[in-house]
Amino acid sequence: MEKSKIAPKRWWYIMPIVFITYSLAYLDRANFSFASAAGINDDLGITKGMSSLLGALFFLGYFFFQIPGAVYAERRSVKKLVFVCLLLWGVCASLTGMVSNIPMLAVIRFVLGVVEAAVMPAMLIYISNWFTKSERSRANTFLILGNPVTVLWMSVVSGYLINAFGWREMFIFEGIPAVIWAVAWWFMVQDKPAQATWLSADEKAALQAQLQKEQENIKAVRNYSEAFKSRNVIILCMQYFTWSIGVYGFVLWLPSILRNGTQMGMVEAGWLSAVPYLAATIAMLVVSWASDKLQNRKLFVWPLLLIGALAFLGSWFIGASHFWLSFSLLVVAGAAMYAPYGPFFAIIPEMLPRNVAGGAMALINAMGALGSFLGSWVVGYLNGSTGSPSASYIFMGASLLISVWLTLIVKPATNTQPPLANGAKHA
Repeated sequence: MEKSKIAPKRWWYIMPIVFITYSLAYLDRANFSFASAAGINDDLGITKGMSSLLGALFFLGYFFFQIPGAVYAERRSVKKLVFVCLLLWGVCASLTGMVSNIPMLAVIRFVLGVVEAAVMPAMLIYISNWFTKSERSRANTFLILGNPVTVLWMSVVSGYLINAFGWREMFIFEGIPAVIWAVAWWFMVQDKPAQATWLSADEKAALQAQLQKEQENIKAVRNYSEAFKSRNVIILCMQYFTWSIGVYGFVLWLPSILRNGTQMGMVEAGWLSAVPYLAATIAMLVVSWASDKLQNRKLFVWPLLLIGALAFLGSWFIGASHFWLSFSLLVVAGAAMYAPYGPFFAIIPEMLPRNVAGGAMALINAMGALGSFLGSWVVGYLNGSTGSPSASYIFMGASLLISVWLTLIVKPATNTQPPLANGAKHA
C-alpha cells in the first residue's frame, strides 16, 4: 500500500482536533496584547516597563515546563496530559479577567505559561505517531495554523468584545471554550493508531509498518543526553530562539504598534491586526505542501525568514509617516515568519529516532519560548521607552537575520541522503 493511500481518513479525523486544540491554546496567550492596547495598564496602574514584563512572563513559565511535559507525553499519554492542560489553561485565562492587582496578574500569566508548556511538544509527538515522513510537514502546519488563524479571528472578536464590554469580560469569555473542548478531547482522542476503532486492521498494520520503516533509516540515539548534545539540535535551539524573538514581539505588540501609528479605535486595530495572519495562513499551506513534495526542509525555512527580516527593516526605513506602505511590509513580515513552521518541525523527527525526538522538539520549543520571552519583553520596552516602533523593527529584523544564518549551517538529516562513508559523522 502506498504511503499516500494509507488511511486518508486520518486527515479528516485528526486534523480538526489538532487544529482546534492548538487554536485554543493560542487564543489564551495572544489576547493579552488587546488588553494592553485597551486599558489594562491604566486600570491596574501598570507602567510601560512592567507591561512588557507581564506580557512576557507567560513565556518564562512556558520555558521551564516544556521538557517534563514532552517526556510524559512520549512515555505515558498525550491524551491525559492535554486534557488536564486544557482544563487548567481555560480556568487561568478566565481568571485573568478577574485580577485586581499586578502581583495577581503576574502569577496568573506565569501559571498560564506553565500549563500550556506541554501542549506544543505533546501535539508534535501525537502527529509523529499518526503521520509518515511524506505527510509530516503538512500535518505540522495544520497544528500551527491554529496560531495565525486564531489570531486572525481573535483580533476581530477581541476588538468587538473590548468595545462592547471591556478587557475583563474579553478574558472571561475567551477562557471558557478551552474547558468545554477538554471534554470533547477526552472522548475523541486515542494516543496511537493501534487504539483507534475507526481504522481497519489492514490500515493500522500498513501505517505501523511505514512508520517503523522510517525509524530504521535513522541513526540510533541512546538517550536524551546524547540527543541534546547533537550539533544540529544545539543549532536548531539557537535558531528557534532568534526566530521566536521576531514572531512574538510581532504578535504581542502589533495592536499597540498600529494604534500608535494612527489614531484608531480597538475595532479598527482588530481588523488591521488580522490581515497579516490571513496572509500567514495562505503562506503556511503553500509552503508545507511544497516542502512535503520536494522533501527539502531547509529550502522552505531560511529564505522566508530572510524575507521577514527585510520586511521588518523596510518597514522601519519607511517609517510611520507612510503608514499604509509600512503596514503592508508588516503583513509580508508576518506571513514570512509563520510560513516555515511546518517544514521546521518536520526536521527533528527525520533526524532523531522516536525515543528522543519528542524531548528534542521540547528542548527546541523551550528555547523558542525563551526567545518569545525576550522578544515580547524587549519589543514592549522599546515601544514604551522610545514612543515609536522603529527600534523594535530593527531588533526583530536583526534577530531574524541571525536565524537565517543558523538555519543555513544545519546539516542535512541522515535519512534524506545516502549513507555516509569513511567514518564521517552523522548529524
